[in-house]
Amino acid sequence: MWQSYVNGLLVAAGLIVAIGAQNVFVLAQGLRREHHLPVAALCVLCDALLVAAGVFGLATLLAHSPLLLAITRWGGAAFLLWYGLKALLRALRPQALEQNREQAPRSLRAVLLAALAVTLLNPHVYLDTVLLIGSLGAQQAVPAAYAAGAACASLLWFFALALGAAWLAPWLARPATWRLLDLTVAAMMFAVAFQLLLPAHA
Repeated sequence: MWQSYVNGLLVAAGLIVAIGAQNVFVLAQGLRREHHLPVAALCVLCDALLVAAGVFGLATLLAHSPLLLAITRWGGAAFLLWYGLKALLRALRPQALEQNREQAPRSLRAVLLAALAVTLLNPHVYLDTVLLIGSLGAQQAVPAAYAAGAACASLLWFFALALGAAWLAPWLARPATWRLLDLTVAAMMFAVAFQLLLPAHA
């Protein structure tokens, strides 16, 4: 059982630590100190559910359904391009940056819906979390322990990211820092979107 748990912990840690759209979103919320802990908890919950679904059958379903993968790819790319464009416009227009810093915080519901969109509309979460982690988990001696290990890796990472960013926020509260953050968000969203769209033209 413990071997399956450790395998899940290590495999998930290796995948989620890589910078991606979800990590950038959690980092940004932590720097803004805007509902960053609920966002981290939501990301952990989504990862745990997706890993469990993959381990117990969804990985096989997705692997044999080109239509589902295509819908996920195109829908995710459209969302990521839209979100990246918004971040790019904030970074390039100083007045938008100031308005963004001075505006009232978004509601918890709005932030959680955005977090859900970044998480569930990103096809990489299905390719990595469901297909890769899930397929490996299905082959473990104790699949449930493997899924628990993967969920713990997600828990440790997302809360460390959210709390670490919030702790650094007072030292990073400069216009140039927010501009750099928005440019990073835009670049990451565009990069992931284009990676998703390229195979369609190959």
